[in-house]
Amino acid sequence: MERKTLVSVCLWGSLLFLLSVSVMVEAQRSTRITLFEGARLIMGDGNAPIENSAFIVENDRFTSVGRNGELQGPRGAVRVDLTGKTVMPALVDVHSHFGFLNQKNGTMSKENFNDQNLLEHLERYAYHGFAAAISMGTDFGDLPYRLREEVHPGAALFRTVGRGLAWPGSGPNDPARNDVPYVVTTVEQARQAVRDLASHRPDFVKIWVDDRNGTQKKLTPELYGAAIDEAHKFNLRAIAHVYALEDAKGLLRAGIEGFTHLVRDKEVDEDFLQLLRQHPGVFVTPNLGITSRAMEPGRPAWLDNPLLHETIPASEIRRLENQFSNRRPDQLATTRSSWELQVRNLAKMRAAGARVVLGSDSAGDPSRTMGWHAIWELDALAKAGMKPSEVIVASTRLAAETLKLDQLGTIAPGKSADFVVLDANPLDDIANTRKIHKVYLRGGEVDRAGLRKKFVP
Repeated sequence: MERKTLVSVCLWGSLLFLLSVSVMVEAQRSTRITLFEGARLIMGDGNAPIENSAFIVENDRFTSVGRNGELQGPRGAVRVDLTGKTVMPALVDVHSHFGFLNQKNGTMSKENFNDQNLLEHLERYAYHGFAAAISMGTDFGDLPYRLREEVHPGAALFRTVGRGLAWPGSGPNDPARNDVPYVVTTVEQARQAVRDLASHRPDFVKIWVDDRNGTQKKLTPELYGAAIDEAHKFNLRAIAHVYALEDAKGLLRAGIEGFTHLVRDKEVDEDFLQLLRQHPGVFVTPNLGITSRAMEPGRPAWLDNPLLHETIPASEIRRLENQFSNRRPDQLATTRSSWELQVRNLAKMRAAGARVVLGSDSAGDPSRTMGWHAIWELDALAKAGMKPSEVIVASTRLAAETLKLDQLGTIAPGKSADFVVLDANPLDDIANTRKIHKVYLRGGEVDRAGLRKKFVP
C-alpha cells in the first residue's frame, strides 16, 4: 500500500513538473520581444536625443532604453535595424471632433456618427502617428463612452467630453453639430447638464463662450460660472472654447482649467496675464493650423505634400484647392493680421506660465481633414515661434499628461510602446514629423499600406 502511494505521488509530481514546463514554454512563445537598434531616439521629455539608441519592446511595453551596443536583447529577441531613422513618441491631440465628417466625400452629418466612421477616424489618426485623441463636445449617445473603453488594433485611443454646454446656437458653427450641446439659458440648466454628464465621467466639461462675431448670444459669467462650479463638485475639469479677451478673464476667475482656442479679438493685457499667473497649470490648445494654412498667395505648398495625398481622395483634394488657392489680397491680409495677433498672444501666455499642448480642432469643418490637419498643427506651432523640441514635448508628454494618459507621451521603461519611426530628424525641421516610415501602437506595427488602400481605394 505504501509503495502504491509513493508511486502515485511520484507520478503526480512528474505530471505537475511537465505541466509547469509546458506553461513556461507557452508563455515564452506568447511573449513578443523586439530590440530596435541604431535610431536617433527622441524620448519626449525635452532632454537631448540618444543619437545611436537601442530599446526593447516586450509585447506592448518598453522594457529597456539605452545606447546601441550597451543594451543587449534577451535570447530569441527579434532585432530591427533603424540606422539612419529617428524615433519619437506617438502624438496626442487634445482637441478634435469625431464622427460627423465623412472624409471620402466631405459631408458633415449626424448620419455619419456611427461605429464605422468613428473607428476610421481613429485609424486616420494612427496612420499619421497619433496614439490618442479626444473629441471635444460634439459626441452624443452611448457610442462615444463605449468606444472610450475599447482598444482597436491599428487605431488611436479615443477620449471624449461627451456633449458640451452652450447658449442655443452659439456652439459648433455648422448645422450638423450646432444642436448637439446641452442648451443652457439658466443656472439650473447649466448645473443639470453637468450632473447629467457626471455619471459618464467625461474627461472634461466643455463650455462654449462665443457670440460668433455678434451673431449669437453667449453664456454669461453667471451661467458658465455655475457650470464650472458644478463640474468641480464632481471632481471634473472644465475647459472652454473662447474668443474674446474679457470672456477669457471671466473664465479664469471662475476656475477654468483650459482653453481650446487662443484669445482672438484683441491683444491680451496684463490683467489677463496676471490671472494666468494666479492659476498655474491652465492649458491652451492654440489651433493655429486653421490660420497658418491660409496665408500663402497662389497655391499653398502644403496641398502637394505626399502625406496629404496618401489619405485624402482626389475629389477632396480638389475641394481644398478651390478653397485655399488664389485667395484675394484682402482675405490674405485679414488672415495674416489674425495670425500675427494669435502669435503675439501665444508668446505672452507662454511667458505667463500657460501650458501649451497640441490641439488641432480637426473636423471642425470638412477642410480640417482627420489626421493630416492634426499633424499640420505641429508645423503651425513651430511657425509661431516654438522650438521643434518644445513642439514635440507639447505634442507628446504634455498632451498625454493633460488627458491623464500616463502610459503615453514618452519613451521610457514601463510606458506603452507607442512610437513613430521617421525618415528625417524633426529637431532639424518639425515638418519632418510628416516623413513617416512606420508607426507602432501598443508594440504592434500599424498596417499603413492596408490603411492607404482603405482611405483612397
